[in-house]
Amino acid sequence: MSPTGWWLALEPVDLRCGIDRLLGTIGTGLGQDARAGGAYVFRNRSGNRIKVVCMDAQGVWLCVRRLHEGSFHWPRSGEAAWSLTREQFAWLAAGVDWQRLSRDVRTLPKIV
Repeated sequence: MSPTGWWLALEPVDLRCGIDRLLGTIGTGLGQDARAGGAYVFRNRSGNRIKVVCMDAQGVWLCVRRLHEGSFHWPRSGEAAWSLTREQFAWLAAGVDWQRLSRDVRTLPKIV
């Protein structure tokens, strides 16, 4: 799987749904075209599970990840989706607070 970009759907979804419903959410809820090759990340309400949907020339990928403890760190915003880098997604999938790690080090306060 080599997506052209990574997108977070900020609103939680019922992860019992399958590929077709998630593809519909990408088009109607996020205003994106799933055929463009991006990977779209959805989370459940409790935040301990995610599903990733990505369409390529051969078909559709559907990947699931569940944390045994804690929850995935999700941004709060009025937007429908957020763009991520590959590194930010890797941190997110590991359960790390990717927003803190991806800040520019120059903007963090210095510890004296």
